[in-house]
Amino acid sequence: MFLTLPRPRRSLFLAFATALSLLLSHLSPAAEAPKDASEPPGVDLSQIAVTAADEKPSDTKILKLWESTGVHGFFGENGGGRFAMLAVGLLLIYLGIAKGFEPLLLIPIGFGGILANIPYAGIADEGGFLHLVYGMGIETGLFPLLIFLGVGSMTDFGPLLANPKTALLGAAAQVGIFVTLIGALVLTKYVPGIEFSIQDASAIGIIGGADGPTAIFLGSRLAPDLLGAIAVAAYSYMALVPIIQPPIMKLLTTKEERKIVMTQLRPVSKGERICFPILVLLICILLLPSATPLVGMLMLGNLFKECGVVERLSRTASNELINIVTILLGLAVGSKLAADKFLSIETLGIIALGLVAFGIGTACGVLLARVMNFFARSEKGRINPLIGSAGVSAVPMAARVSNKVGMEANPSNYLLMHAMGPNVAGVIGSAVAAGVLLALVG
Repeated sequence: MFLTLPRPRRSLFLAFATALSLLLSHLSPAAEAPKDASEPPGVDLSQIAVTAADEKPSDTKILKLWESTGVHGFFGENGGGRFAMLAVGLLLIYLGIAKGFEPLLLIPIGFGGILANIPYAGIADEGGFLHLVYGMGIETGLFPLLIFLGVGSMTDFGPLLANPKTALLGAAAQVGIFVTLIGALVLTKYVPGIEFSIQDASAIGIIGGADGPTAIFLGSRLAPDLLGAIAVAAYSYMALVPIIQPPIMKLLTTKEERKIVMTQLRPVSKGERICFPILVLLICILLLPSATPLVGMLMLGNLFKECGVVERLSRTASNELINIVTILLGLAVGSKLAADKFLSIETLGIIALGLVAFGIGTACGVLLARVMNFFARSEKGRINPLIGSAGVSAVPMAARVSNKVGMEANPSNYLLMHAMGPNVAGVIGSAVAAGVLLALVG
């Protein structure tokens, strides 16, 4: 009867019989035993499977084709984790597009996370293009240095030079780095499954500076095994500044303090602007050479901008170069969102510690501004405490958030340029903190 069926139906029946035979052979050992002589005659599925293989060899390839599909992969081992990380990637893209939260970072990171969780594609595995990009730019520390070059060429240190005391706010925001370092060691002692060395704790703590390039630079040297989670946490919190910071800022200030109007900044001469990057580099060379790679590239980019004679280099560093590196960096960071690598207790600990570090850094900047106001000699010398939150080095997002919260309390109060002082000081501060940790525990 089987051979009398039309050929299309016979092929379908053969494929179904083959799959059923394989299933029975796995579920019951008796399925592989020889049939008893007393068994009533019937259709022998194993013989049909052999007949199927003999008559139509392409039928066996159907199973292989099915096993190579993404649907099969998502319902296979670790499929639930892949689904979860795909949702995370889509959420990051949504926040970048719909909410405008650092789209230059979140869109490539989210897309990289999606690519990394495609079953059987191996895009983020050894030999895949994302793995190559990650090894070339992040493991070597090249991308962070190029990013710092571009950031320097776009940064105006004028507000810091016009009001140097705001550098203290940038320094205060780095307290979160060292508090989180201690927190990581405490977790190691009391939480089963978490084992952070002093080097690991140092690399995790730098997340509190809200400086992705610095976190990658330090992580690649102190904790390469944790670099993916550190990079993802650092860039995620940089992008989520508008969500994380305002509640902390409002909690630690009164409405009257948020209404404080700061005096106009003095003009800064071109000579001051040119001398500043050179002097900072010289001081770094003399006191903290380990921070020179980051600080040096930052100051080189700023010198390109301020000297006025290498406009082509300044334009390239601040546009084409940093844009290309940002794309590659975002994809490489997103590649570490693979479910088998990201969903672990240590990764969750790193993300939680990063949030604590970021919150402490924001709070310390605000609180120091309030302390400085306590010692102010006149009303004109008072500082709006909101600009203290900009001491974390998420440039210029943190400064924009300070300005936005300030305008909510006083619509005529423009704090953006004042907030840029501690903001750019925070960039230098996080690089210096990384150099200190590298010198102490590297």
